[in-house]
Amino acid sequence: MKTLHRVVIDDARGLDGLDDNSVELVVTSPPYPMIEMWDELFADLDPAIGDHLDDGDGEAAFEGMHAVLDEVWASIDRVLVDGGIACINVGDATRSLDGGFRIYQNHARIIDALTDLGFEPLPEIVWRKPANSAAKFMGSGMVPPNAYVTLEHEYILPFRAGDRRSFEPNADRRYNAAYFWEERNRWFSDLWTDLRGTLQSLDNDDLRDRSGAFPFGLPYRLINMFSVYGDTVCDPFFGTGTTGLAAAVAGRNSVGYELDPAFASVFEERIEDVPALSRRVIGDRLAAHREFVADERAAGETFDYEAAHYDTPVRTSQEQSIRLYAADRVDPTDDGYQVTHTPFDETDD
Repeated sequence: MKTLHRVVIDDARGLDGLDDNSVELVVTSPPYPMIEMWDELFADLDPAIGDHLDDGDGEAAFEGMHAVLDEVWASIDRVLVDGGIACINVGDATRSLDGGFRIYQNHARIIDALTDLGFEPLPEIVWRKPANSAAKFMGSGMVPPNAYVTLEHEYILPFRAGDRRSFEPNADRRYNAAYFWEERNRWFSDLWTDLRGTLQSLDNDDLRDRSGAFPFGLPYRLINMFSVYGDTVCDPFFGTGTTGLAAAVAGRNSVGYELDPAFASVFEERIEDVPALSRRVIGDRLAAHREFVADERAAGETFDYEAAHYDTPVRTSQEQSIRLYAADRVDPTDDGYQVTHTPFDETDD
């Protein structure tokens, strides 16, 4: 199996170069409106936003920033296949402007925008992203009533475009991409507490200041939940390329859009690690599954099925066909990278 991965240095508002109905999954985390690190970017895209901020008009700035994002959501609607999924990771913002402090509910505004476009909102996921600071409060601290709770969570907002996707009966690429029963129970919970925010490892301080990377496990999990082998995953706000990296490890194609060309070189360095990373991720998944089996058997549980490709029992018949693919090599192409995947064989690891 071969997958293709490319980075387009361009404004994502048009998703130029992507055909209609050519993407099965979108996984992205946009610049968060009303977070100060993104003020300059939004003001560059719409100078009126900078004027609103200078005037202390938070509501107008908030709406202006989301109007910029709305253009991206409209393009996502164009490129997604019928039944395709968009997963948008976003956090709310707290800010003081013109002497007043309030929360700006980015997640609610995005839900409204995509619902207006005709997307079907699916149950959202809250994932806990603890602050690195030891100061766990805002406002007046120990004295009531003017302290505020600290935002330590973000939202993953899944939407479906149109009806559910249809597949040919017993489609191998679907059943080979199954996940383990215990993974399903953990991944499809609406509260994720086992992921943590990631620190930036960029050498360039300017890039670090303009990057809000999420942890690898977040897009990797979503890609496995909402796509099958050979699908194309799009990230309109590519940044350091974590979504593209996760897609390459998961055996999916990817395309990312990024305004700053400097980030393309970051992804170029990261994708070289895909072969080693894919084997580590697969090894961890199989080891975790076997630990689950051992714990269940110790508690008196039995398993009625055996995995076809791995020496382990599984809970359900749908898991029997699980086939994990390791990345063997990464080759440059004219406009990106090709990753060659082969079925993971534990005897070769």
